[in-house]
Amino acid sequence: MILGRVVGTVVATRKDDRLVGAKLLVVRTTDPSGRDEAGHMVAIDTVDAGLSDRVLVVTGSSARMASGLKDTPVDAAIIGVIDSVEMKE
Repeated sequence: MILGRVVGTVVATRKDDRLVGAKLLVVRTTDPSGRDEAGHMVAIDTVDAGLSDRVLVVTGSSARMASGLKDTPVDAAIIGVIDSVEMKE
């Protein structure tokens, strides 16, 4: 799983029929403390995340296992909105 923060949306008027009605969000990867990392990705939203929400993202075949995404052409899916992260070092 990848930690990230929603930083934008993607609007695509022409897309694969299996993506019609899906919300696509731009996610910036973060470290566990919430600091931004260099990467960005577009992920399909399965949990009604919003702008600035910290989220959990899965990629690859795990993304296609998220609710309602079987046989959908996605490589990243938002599967959770993070309430808090606790780390013990």
